[in-house]
Amino acid sequence: MSSYRYVKKLPKAVVKDKYSNKSIKPLFRKFSLGFVGIGVFFLGNVFYPIISYEIKKLSFGTSFLRPSSLNSQTLGSANTLNYQDPKNWFLSAPDLVARPTRITHYTMSIPKLGIDKAIVQIGGRDLLEGLIQYPGTALPGQYGNSVIFGHSVLPQFFNPKNYKTIFSTLPRLKIGDEISVNFDGIVYAYEVVEMMETTPEDISILEQQYDAEYMSLITCVPPGTYLKRLIVKTKLVYER
Repeated sequence: MSSYRYVKKLPKAVVKDKYSNKSIKPLFRKFSLGFVGIGVFFLGNVFYPIISYEIKKLSFGTSFLRPSSLNSQTLGSANTLNYQDPKNWFLSAPDLVARPTRITHYTMSIPKLGIDKAIVQIGGRDLLEGLIQYPGTALPGQYGNSVIFGHSVLPQFFNPKNYKTIFSTLPRLKIGDEISVNFDGIVYAYEVVEMMETTPEDISILEQQYDAEYMSLITCVPPGTYLKRLIVKTKLVYER
């Protein structure tokens, strides 16, 4: 008779996986929350200035607001036009006759915004090189309306020395704030009298009013977009 011997099989050693689901899930959750937080941060940086501007716009007063409807041509061209050239800001604007002057540029200061002696080119074509006065509009100190264009981006990137961002905080101005220009050795001080928003189709801002000496500053709004135009209208209060 054959004999059999029973051999008890030893259990396999259980090795604890340091990368088990229990340890991975909390780590994955932390990464997910981190990415969500980063996304919210970047979205907030984009949308907060726009929302803030829309609230600020309520203080402009309805009597100064222009129609805000946008046609398909404006929206379609917003991504293709060269906005470094102020001629493209108001597509239907007429070519005004340039006023005779030997001066090609002057300086502007806006103390509230930290802008000091920014260059304003008369009839320039590149807003990355300076602020630009629309050709044919009144020169500083003259009766009429000096119209000045400046570039803007999201306000958190504002740098008063960088002409790509120089008008980014223009919406922060209020009625009564002062702007000064040095034109041909004479300092002209202007005071903000109106703030309004308009569309690229509205070229009335280029019209000349000869009852006083005005200066209008223009930039694109809402912040970071080219959809509309902010107009800050000022009036001469003194010169020295």
